[in-house]
Amino acid sequence: MKTRVANWFRFASPQNFYPLAGRLWPLFAMLGSVLAAVGLWMSFFVAPTDAQQGEGYRIIFIHVPVSWLSMFVYLVMAAWAGLGLVFNTRLSGMMATALAPTGALCAFLSLWTGALWGKPMWGAWWVWDARLTSELILLFLYLGFMALQAAIDDPRRADKAGAVLALVGVINVPIIYFSVKWWNTLHQGASVSLTRSPSMATTMLWGMLIMSLALWMYVIAVTLARVRCIILERERHADWVRHAVE
Repeated sequence: MKTRVANWFRFASPQNFYPLAGRLWPLFAMLGSVLAAVGLWMSFFVAPTDAQQGEGYRIIFIHVPVSWLSMFVYLVMAAWAGLGLVFNTRLSGMMATALAPTGALCAFLSLWTGALWGKPMWGAWWVWDARLTSELILLFLYLGFMALQAAIDDPRRADKAGAVLALVGVINVPIIYFSVKWWNTLHQGASVSLTRSPSMATTMLWGMLIMSLALWMYVIAVTLARVRCIILERERHADWVRHAVE
């Protein structure tokens, strides 16, 4: 058992993680592509038309998954950043840095698709709704994390400064999730819950879940590919990097 744990811990080294990430990211990219094709087919050709919103509701098959991912990726990013801050591990900071752009993209897509959905449903592209505002703050947290790291030349100091910001920003995630319960907002309550039956057709639910899984595969693939670039950049003076790129 100890030997197995030790084998896994050796991947905490950028040198050992680099080839592992190289083997894994194409697999996750392939899985994401297949799942996205299935999810889009179910979402746009199998799921029935909504009785109240018509065909326009289908944007939820993009909007809801990217909204979920924007929150969860932030938590994962903050966890990696926190591990790096506590244990001073180089790979942890690199992983947090690699996750941030994809998380920011998810937050942006959440706001953009929400506006496209909100215009025909609410009659406005944007309102200062509690959930919309807290999601916008999440986007700013991602951008602030990336800007702070870019402003500091020393990568280790940049990782520590970014970790503090990421950990403080975690408080915004439960605010986004519970905003529809804590305040009177335009957003409807959750259609999917662990404590009760879903309030949507089964085909709608499966389409949404498959699209969410496809996006997860995309996030993992892109993060692994990006962290390889970060490793090469930060470890460029190490001997093993010269052999890896030859």
